[in-house]
Amino acid sequence: MKKDPVSPREHWTWPIPTSHSQAVRCGDMIWVSGQVALSPRGQPVSDALSTQVSAAMANLGLVLSELECGLADVVKLLCFYVNDGLVDEDKFLSLVAAHLPAEARPAVTAVPVSYLPFERALVEIEAYAMPANLPRHHLTMGDFSPLPKAFSTVLRCGKMLFVSGQSPVTPDGRLLDAGDIIAQTRQVMRQVGAALSHFGAGFADVVKINRWYVGQGRTEDFEPAALACAANFQEPGPAATGIPIPHHALAGQQIKIEVVAMLGEDGSHLPRRNVWPDSLWDWTVDIPYWHGLKCHDMIFLGGQVSLDAKGRAVNPFDMRAQTAQAMVHIGSILRELGAGYRDICKLTTMYAGPAGPKALAENMAIRQSFFDAPGPATTDISLSVLAYPGMIIEIDAFAMAEPDTHA
Repeated sequence: MKKDPVSPREHWTWPIPTSHSQAVRCGDMIWVSGQVALSPRGQPVSDALSTQVSAAMANLGLVLSELECGLADVVKLLCFYVNDGLVDEDKFLSLVAAHLPAEARPAVTAVPVSYLPFERALVEIEAYAMPANLPRHHLTMGDFSPLPKAFSTVLRCGKMLFVSGQSPVTPDGRLLDAGDIIAQTRQVMRQVGAALSHFGAGFADVVKINRWYVGQGRTEDFEPAALACAANFQEPGPAATGIPIPHHALAGQQIKIEVVAMLGEDGSHLPRRNVWPDSLWDWTVDIPYWHGLKCHDMIFLGGQVSLDAKGRAVNPFDMRAQTAQAMVHIGSILRELGAGYRDICKLTTMYAGPAGPKALAENMAIRQSFFDAPGPATTDISLSVLAYPGMIIEIDAFAMAEPDTHA
């Protein structure tokens, strides 16, 4: 499928030369790289969170304008923000909401982190957008996690359904099952199921699920909640990514889950094709997620890592080797779906390492070597640990290709 990549000249740039683009348009989708509060010379614009949010959202608007779109076209925001335990997440989301036109009402997920890759950065915001002339439907009321009124619990646009990150929190802000990640996961999945059912969808229509859970990089942190979440799906399940973070905004909150689903515009359930190449790794527990799936023209991959068939790190703590292996896995999945690296529109890379250009450059240089310029959009998030011991990078890939033809 034809792709239109853009990187405005007056926009900030990454700290190393790169083939990545600030945004890519393909079909009805626009994928925008994580936007930060940097000047065109790559310098931080402020040390105040509110000012950085304003600058990041202005950069987001600038990128969209290059594609003759705007903030009214945004359907989903993923907002990473530095939180040392003192930042009120509702207030942070209100800062973001203040820059959105009233008609947008995108889905949103806020993820607190300890630091970001860029110097003195406090926020990084990525976006999906779709043309405003496509019919949109919003769900804003119900027994779901509270959000500022500028956001939707679920936004449906065309065939896509975006469910905002759900927390085990009542509409009046009361945390449920504090400290119990299994009970909280079950509660959150009930909320996700109810949100999907509002549009006639269910877990069988989910194409991508992201879990943001409190963990310290141990297998025992990952497995119990992963199983509780996976119990909602049957084989072959969606693509999935699970990322540990040090804490959530509320003390005692252990989990937040967001999903993307696809449903025919007439309410029909869409066929999909799932793949699991023989060369791919496996988890330490039996869960129904598959490494890649194609639904209509959309391709979703689970987070790709450097593990073996028993969930053990390959080349432990070696960033360059693990990055290359994750990218090779991505290529293997895409080939089984009749696609390739050229079809990737967006990468989201989570890596274990410190803030600063050196750690970012170590994996970015490997990733971009798989693409001809101009490459896909990218979001890069630095963390202290990832899900399994010795594993230090996980890469989400989103691609688009012509729909499969069926006899």
